Amino acid sequence: MKNQFIKSTIVLIIGGFITKILGMVIKIVMTRLMGTEGIGVYMLLMPTFSLLIALAQLGFPVAISKLVAEDQKNNKNLVFSIIPISLFLNILIMVLLLFFAHTISTHLLHENRTTLGIICIGFVLPFISISSILRGYFFGKEKMIPHVISNVTEDIVRLITLIIGIPIFIVYGIEYAVAFIVISNILSELTSILILFLFLPKNFKLTKKDFTPQKNNIKEVFRISIPTTGSRLIGNIGYFLEPIILTFVLLKVGYSNSFIVTEYGIVSGYVMPLLLLPSFFTMAISQALIPVISKSYSNHHYAYAASKIKQAIFFSLMIGIPVTIFFLLFPNLPLKLIYNTKEGATYLRVLAPICLFHYIQSPLTSCLQAMGKAREAMNGTLLGVFVRTIVLWIGCSFKIGMWGLVIATACNILLVTMHQAKHVKQALC
Repeated sequence: MKNQFIKSTIVLIIGGFITKILGMVIKIVMTRLMGTEGIGVYMLLMPTFSLLIALAQLGFPVAISKLVAEDQKNNKNLVFSIIPISLFLNILIMVLLLFFAHTISTHLLHENRTTLGIICIGFVLPFISISSILRGYFFGKEKMIPHVISNVTEDIVRLITLIIGIPIFIVYGIEYAVAFIVISNILSELTSILILFLFLPKNFKLTKKDFTPQKNNIKEVFRISIPTTGSRLIGNIGYFLEPIILTFVLLKVGYSNSFIVTEYGIVSGYVMPLLLLPSFFTMAISQALIPVISKSYSNHHYAYAASKIKQAIFFSLMIGIPVTIFFLLFPNLPLKLIYNTKEGATYLRVLAPICLFHYIQSPLTSCLQAMGKAREAMNGTLLGVFVRTIVLWIGCSFKIGMWGLVIATACNILLVTMHQAKHVKQALC
């Protein structure tokens, strides 16, 4: 088990690095083809997209990963009996979006050009949900290669699709280009699903019985998924409210809509993706930790679990510290190299040291979920979102532009990380 954790982490790090490079290339392509305004409109849509993904997945991937790792259930039924439930939920969300897309874009986001994109999200969600459920199975089995190959293939397909499609749709307007970017996820996620199916065991022959939900299996999945979803939903609701509060308050104190879209695009589209570059590393560690911590904690091997958590934090800081120093010393360089701009350099320099705490937050949260402490993880997220929302509202009221968002982001990162660290320590004492 010791060697498996290291192997899983290394595979996920290599895969994460490749997908992060591909993600940067995708971001460069989008920035050059869409422009700052187009990226701003797309970034206004992203919090809504993230919230709807959290709703559509309902925590199923994490629950399946944990239960498969414990290996006390019929894994085949566990995985595939959830798919019909997931699809029903996704179709329900899809129908609701068809009716309320215009209301969300006009009255909440204050940007009509996001309407078509919101409708397109509904059609993408089922594909994202199914691929996430399949990934949950492979994570539980500690088989990371299928996940890595599917991710890399998915990004390559997405990159090719965007290079071909954006120039065609941008001619009709930014709203059509944004909608195309969203709907292109169907092709990339479908590719991922097909790859994951190819890696399923040969004895994984599916029958009608496998898709029939068993009461005990479903009960166990929901026991884990609901608190996990609560944590994710709270975080995503905060993210969803971010552009709504930001736009409302900044418009009220006198800023123009053009300024808000452009500056929000700089912070969310340029600065934050750069700061989250090491996330491929921390996410790899987090994903590899879940089955390891779940097994060791359920068997009362607390000392072993604690050593793996310390190891995860050390690895996260090992890459986080050099990246932070680089952003502090040379903030203009990555902005110019990737986005062909120097806008956002000050934001980047200020947030870089704060994000050191963010790099260890993901492994800590994953550990809480693996130890069955999803409620504690959810409470930390809730506290962070509450403080972030209050600080964002107050900060924007002071007419300091996007600095209200920067300060609110910093407060959220610090508070949530300290909360999760406290409860991980308590769980192992």
